[in-house]
Amino acid sequence: MILLFYQKYGKYCILFNKRTAQVEFNKGEICFPGGSKDPEDPDLVTTALRETYEEMGILPEDVTILGGLNDVTTRSGFIIHPFVGTIPYPYKFKPAPTEVAAVLEIPITTLCDSTNIMEKALVQPGGPPVRGRSYVYESHLIYGATARILEQFLEYWGGPNGPIQRP
Repeated sequence: MILLFYQKYGKYCILFNKRTAQVEFNKGEICFPGGSKDPEDPDLVTTALRETYEEMGILPEDVTILGGLNDVTTRSGFIIHPFVGTIPYPYKFKPAPTEVAAVLEIPITTLCDSTNIMEKALVQPGGPPVRGRSYVYESHLIYGATARILEQFLEYWGGPNGPIQRP
């Protein structure tokens, strides 16, 4: 999976998609482009780039991979290996209609705004409560593994303006 960010109209944005009701997992949820490794994929970066192309129409050669984040495990037991990358903007996305219901380009400043962040304790059967963070954007809720990946990235980013814009 790849968290892609880019500058749009002077603001850095992160690319998300809303999954359709036709996909096998996470119907209607907000997520990053990504998916399972195919046997012919030599590595996980190749998988992430292939899935990003299949879902969003973003050519692998247009993505600059900057690095990775810590692995995240989903509630259903999948392990996500997140990468971070950039793409040029403007970009003509070509979302797969069977997989992507909507393309969301969310400004990082919006995601860092405390009025758009919800914190709560999640109770797990047989375990201690775990803090969970969700993000609200318009009528959309970003939660679960996607929110945990986003939280990692935003901690690295360093706030609404981020390290890239600091003098």
